[in-house]
Amino acid sequence: MNDIAIHVDHLSKLYKLYDKPSDRLKESLGLTRKKCYREHYALTDISFDIGKGETVGIIGTNGAGKSTILKIITGVLNPTQGEAVVDGRISALLELGAGFNMEYTGIENVYLNGTMMGFSEEEIDARLESILAFADIGKFASQPVKTYSSGMFVRLAFAVAINIDPEILIVDEALSVGDVFFQSKCYRKFEEFKEQGRTILFVSHDLGSITKYCDRAILLNEGRKIFEGSPKEAVDIYKKVLVHQYDPAVPAAGAEAGRVRGTSGGLDSSGADRAGTRARWKDSLAVNPHLLEYGEKEAEITDYAILDENGLIAGTLIKGTRFSVKMKVEFHEEIREPIYAFTIKNLQGIEITGTNTMYEKADVQGKKAGESQEITFTQQLDLQGGEYLLSFGCTGYRDGEFTVFHRLYDACSLTVVSDRNTVGYYDMNSEVTLS
Repeated sequence: MNDIAIHVDHLSKLYKLYDKPSDRLKESLGLTRKKCYREHYALTDISFDIGKGETVGIIGTNGAGKSTILKIITGVLNPTQGEAVVDGRISALLELGAGFNMEYTGIENVYLNGTMMGFSEEEIDARLESILAFADIGKFASQPVKTYSSGMFVRLAFAVAINIDPEILIVDEALSVGDVFFQSKCYRKFEEFKEQGRTILFVSHDLGSITKYCDRAILLNEGRKIFEGSPKEAVDIYKKVLVHQYDPAVPAAGAEAGRVRGTSGGLDSSGADRAGTRARWKDSLAVNPHLLEYGEKEAEITDYAILDENGLIAGTLIKGTRFSVKMKVEFHEEIREPIYAFTIKNLQGIEITGTNTMYEKADVQGKKAGESQEITFTQQLDLQGGEYLLSFGCTGYRDGEFTVFHRLYDACSLTVVSDRNTVGYYDMNSEVTLS
């Protein structure tokens, strides 16, 4: 355990669900031998280790068991089976302000919560100034918290939890409290913890944060761990779970985080080479042999291309030029309202940009079985120079339910060449005037 901060071993949590309170009373008094409850496993046989200094994210749909496992690790809940062993002092951002006394002032609640966390009065004295500065609630620190706005309340609660120098930080959807300026401060503190080599375990529905900050990710579904590995792969599988396309019998095969080899370009926008021979567009791109593909394939993406400003297929583009993303979809069943989409990610799996025909309010017509559709998105390339991954999708609604017909994640690579990069992902094309 010297290098393990959190050890979770075959953890299960069972809840007894009663239809009415009298059933619970009958059972507690031994008035019936009949089982008056239904069993619900919030967690089933979960195991994992988190090393000291690691940042690990937990993702999953609502009801997957994410918050339950954090509460067991922090000691709020007891497991039905298994154990969770923690080596280090924990600060948990679970239910912010849960231990606050509404009649106490902000400062009194700082001391109350600090004492509950095991700090002496002298230790809290040493941290009080930084806590109040982080919360930024001014004169309200001396007022009862029952007079606070909801934003002030969570800011103080967050400030108390984040400023006690924990060895292990556990966060449950708490990085998005307050206004945008306070959220920025929260993320800076989070990054500071990472740089200091603290252990961080956090739950978030913000998949960009999971991909950006985490060394590993754990994906839960219906109380079971279905994947543990790179954040990028976990996010891709999670997206399949969201649209009910996850098949546990199919092993995860996420895309490689790097450029994959392909052939050189040279086709025009019709897909014909210089000899006039028809070929697949994607054969002239750096196609990913490990792309993630799923969907029911009533409509199937059979080809795709990246076109430069001259209309030629090319996997390398010049920043500042016009370019197009093109895809071909063949229909195996009639679909009345298809939606076509593409997304550009960086190599860490963060979605940089993308769009679809619904966002663009395109006049998309339905298609019958046996028909096909070619779709072209044309735009200005203002991405910074670097390597990117391109994904494609065809979705829509069937009987009122959102349905994924076909998706290709990280299908091919895109290289942007630039002689002038600015800050971030996009160039705002600023003009400088000196006077």
